[in-house]
Amino acid sequence: MDIHEYQAKEILSRFGVPVPRGGLAYSPEQASYRCTEIGGTKWVVKAQVHAGGRGEAGGVKLCTSDREVQDVANGMFGKRLVTKQSGPRGKLIYRVYVEEATDIARELYFAIVLDRRIERVVIITSAQGGMDIEELVAKRPDAVIRTTIEPAVGFLAFQAREIAFAIGLEAPQIAEASRIFRRAYRAFRDLDATMLEINPLAVTGKGDIVALDAKMSFDDNAMFRHLDISELRDRSQEDSRESHAADRGLAYVGLDGNIGCMINGAGLAMATMDMIKLVGGEPANFLDIGGAASPERVLKAFRAVLHDEKVKAMLVNIFAGINRCDWVAEGIVAAFKDMDVKIPVVVRLAGTHVEQGQRILRDSGLPIISADSLADAAEKVVAAVNSPAAGADA
Repeated sequence: MDIHEYQAKEILSRFGVPVPRGGLAYSPEQASYRCTEIGGTKWVVKAQVHAGGRGEAGGVKLCTSDREVQDVANGMFGKRLVTKQSGPRGKLIYRVYVEEATDIARELYFAIVLDRRIERVVIITSAQGGMDIEELVAKRPDAVIRTTIEPAVGFLAFQAREIAFAIGLEAPQIAEASRIFRRAYRAFRDLDATMLEINPLAVTGKGDIVALDAKMSFDDNAMFRHLDISELRDRSQEDSRESHAADRGLAYVGLDGNIGCMINGAGLAMATMDMIKLVGGEPANFLDIGGAASPERVLKAFRAVLHDEKVKAMLVNIFAGINRCDWVAEGIVAAFKDMDVKIPVVVRLAGTHVEQGQRILRDSGLPIISADSLADAAEKVVAAVNSPAAGADA
């Protein structure tokens, strides 16, 4: 689960990380009024969307009058901001954050991430802030410092000081930077975050250290422990297909193809998508219905896949262990009756109660295409998508 910049800054501020003064606005007039509240002579207007690269796309503007703030905000509201992280459709702007301008002397990079490969929290820092970390790694990998945190002991004070020295902070700033790093880590740890990025972490002309930008992502599975954080979710920034599936407890990731997939098991789902591409098709989603899917859950999964209007055919690939093929078959039949399915559906069943499942599908009289193997299923669903009849139905 991602949250907006202003929300991340509110969280960091609660943990003692310095952030510039700012205020949220839902209209150009409100944005102008925020200038009066904040004070000063220069302000930054920032579009609040779940995507990086806002500055390059025109989503961050420096203004020198409240009238300019109002005009800039007016140009942002209702616009789709397209960045290199937003996808081609972009993200809709319906709130902006007005913040006091900061006298920047240096820009640093600081992030805390969960490295699943080594099963550790890793702190990534660099003296080269203000740019994408991917670009920095590609151009200057030696400029990126990685510090692994041992979970049994946490982020220790000496590690924070080493990081501050490594990124070239001056002696008077070492202690303050160390405190900021450890406070950010506490926010990450206590709130079950999976990513916290401050880019840039700025050193001001006066030598102060402030978080000029902030991003945070959280573990969806831990949000039952943090109801206040879960309420920060902005579904308007999410893929509507993924939100629809997540509300029904399904593991779903939307893709750009036209072949809907319903699989049990993440590994089998990945193999199925690879096979579809191997025979010339494009999967529309990753969907794992889990190891013990009831007919009701299968019906929900069908609805989630067909929620995507681009889907022209569907592949159901079940290798049942804990799962049961007859349950899946009952769910497929129920989906046809409930949803009036008009696209081709290819089903491959194997494993527990496979004979009963295949009999249920045969006896249903529904136009379901059966397949004997994964390769056979992929070939048949791609052929169904490419057939003239499928194009006419679409």
